[in-house]
Amino acid sequence: MNTEMILLLLAGLIVGGFIGTIIRAKSSGSKLANAGREAAKIVEEAKKEAATVRKEAEIQSKDVVFKAKADWEEEVREARRDLHSQEKRMVQKEENLDRKTVQLDSKDEDLTRREQSLLDRDRNLQKRTEEVEALVAEQRIQLEKVSGMTSEEARQRLMATMESEARHDAAKRIRQIEDEAKETADKKAKKILSLTIQRYAGDYVAEKTINSVALPSDEMKGRIIGREGRNIRAIEAATGIDLIIDDTPEAVIISGFNPVRREVARLSLERLITDGRIHPSRIEEVVKKAEQEVEGSIRDAGEQATFDVGVHGIHAEIVKLVGRLRYRTSYGQNVLQHSLEVSFLCGIMAAELGLDIKQAKRAGLLHDIGKAVDHEIEGSHAIIGADLARKHGEPPEIVHAIAAHHEEEKPETILAVLVQAADALSGARPGARREMMETYVKRLEDLEKIGTSFHGVTSCYAIQAGREVRVMVSSEKVSDDQSHVMAKDIARKIENEMTYPGQIRVNVIRETRATDYAK
Repeated sequence: MNTEMILLLLAGLIVGGFIGTIIRAKSSGSKLANAGREAAKIVEEAKKEAATVRKEAEIQSKDVVFKAKADWEEEVREARRDLHSQEKRMVQKEENLDRKTVQLDSKDEDLTRREQSLLDRDRNLQKRTEEVEALVAEQRIQLEKVSGMTSEEARQRLMATMESEARHDAAKRIRQIEDEAKETADKKAKKILSLTIQRYAGDYVAEKTINSVALPSDEMKGRIIGREGRNIRAIEAATGIDLIIDDTPEAVIISGFNPVRREVARLSLERLITDGRIHPSRIEEVVKKAEQEVEGSIRDAGEQATFDVGVHGIHAEIVKLVGRLRYRTSYGQNVLQHSLEVSFLCGIMAAELGLDIKQAKRAGLLHDIGKAVDHEIEGSHAIIGADLARKHGEPPEIVHAIAAHHEEEKPETILAVLVQAADALSGARPGARREMMETYVKRLEDLEKIGTSFHGVTSCYAIQAGREVRVMVSSEKVSDDQSHVMAKDIARKIENEMTYPGQIRVNVIRETRATDYAK
């Protein structure tokens, strides 16, 4: 249709052009006839050309339609092939689904059969369980009748038997482990301690605290007392120490808990006696000078101790506390001398073990600094000393060794154990310390009381001045392995309940005696 319209438009335009020409020809007049013939001829030719163009257009349109039809048929055939392929896949899927459905039905039937079988088994099992429980109950009743015990009593007896067997096995294992460990540990420890004791040959320490001041004559007592007691009151007020003037010939007794004050009073009184001028103003002057002198001697003693040990960089306050130990005693043993001994012993043992010798000596020297102020501060001297050391910048290892040397803290380093051992060596040497008779007897009684508090003990004796406890046990009540456990338990109880210098050996003795008579 579009082609025909174009052709008609073209023909119209040609005709219009010729008509215009004819009109112009008519206007000219002379050429009218020729223009008409030419116009008719042009119209005829235009019609022929239009027919030719129309036929060509029809042919082209048919070609376009034929090609479009061919393309469409090809698309249809492709679509049919796709549909056929999809249909084929759908058929295969339906077949697979049918097969799976059949399999699921088969599995469902199988599961149903199994479920029914399990239900049957469960019912049978429940029935048998009830039968077994009935039989057990019946046998329990019969056993209780035969044994004369209830099930609870039998359970308790069984548990006791199992516990006894477990304790026995544990005791055997503990004994085996201890024997294996002691084979090497005891030899090495004894070697190190023996070498340490041999290399350090310190003198026995005697009590150096002076409790009395000698007088040139008994006449001096009256001068010390003064008119209406003013001199003695002035001395006591200035020093904080009590003076006891009694019938003791040519001696004045000095009484006071603070050893530094006692030393100040001793020096002041000796100088007043030597000078002969005894009156309140002179007393205050002499006491002040004696205090300065004692403070200087304390500082010198501390510095000398650090120099002798060979440790440096200690805070001045700590050095002063070490010097104050010169005027402290423990069971008659001078604490400063004891600290020096512990320091040297720690250094020797540290050298044997390949540890830091200077650090060991430092810990040994400072381990008892709490005793310098324990009469002024509440608490254990070990904890007080650790707090003081921490306050004045001592390393954590030194602080821990000070706190742990009497088990106020659990020893966690080798250094702490070394300080414990050295402290025990210094304090436990024969003659190093003395005890009051009442304290000594009480400690022996407590040792024997702890030993006899355990089951199976027939007798207990504290021997070797309380350094050993000998415990005799009944062979029928205590086995060999249990005796090892008992020795360990007695030792732990002594550690927890008693205070004592050094260490105490616990010996548990078990023997079997067979006795018969010949008639």
